[in-house]
Amino acid sequence: MDDSIKQALLSRFQAYLDTAETEAPEPRTETSDLYSLFIEIAGLRSEVRTESRLVKEALDQFRGVFDMLQASQANLQQELERARSAARDQADAALRPLLLDVIDLRDRLLAALTFAAAQHSGWVGRLLRRPASGDEAWQEGLRMTLRRLDQVLLDRRVVPTQLVGLPFDPRHARVIGTSADGSAADGTVLEEVHTGFLWDDQVLRTADVIVSKSATGKGERA
Repeated sequence: MDDSIKQALLSRFQAYLDTAETEAPEPRTETSDLYSLFIEIAGLRSEVRTESRLVKEALDQFRGVFDMLQASQANLQQELERARSAARDQADAALRPLLLDVIDLRDRLLAALTFAAAQHSGWVGRLLRRPASGDEAWQEGLRMTLRRLDQVLLDRRVVPTQLVGLPFDPRHARVIGTSADGSAADGTVLEEVHTGFLWDDQVLRTADVIVSKSATGKGERA
């Protein structure tokens, strides 16, 4: 090939390269930018929906676990209450006969003190003329024991009934006699012959009482 032709071709190729370097790139159209934006928004919306669904599922699972824990705690609390109630019932069942024995012993001590006081003030005491100091000593011992028994009962929430002057209540007492008393309405408790006792809100022992009766009938005593 002739050198002049080669030189002409090289010149034309160099001119083409110079033109390509100085030519500005074609600007992006507004339509292309909006389309890309819509695609990105659609992708972001899809991601948000996916994340929201995952969060909702996690919250539902947490709510289910929380409800299950609450139900388990409620059941456990009920079981504990039943166990405590059963334990209290067993303890009360074991303690009840012991309390009745203490009350019976108290009745015997009180009867002994009453009998001793009656003898000391009656003609038998004057006839025997026992030393007052000796009688007073053992009677004081009985009174101390009686006070101790009353304290033992009180510590265990056992208190004597106080029914005199109140209407007769078959839940707390048993009628063993009647008496005509014009100052009291029929059925009013006039005397507790045998004291009753309450244990908390339960009747531990019913009282034996005498109640008033109208004067039309004679007083009776069992």
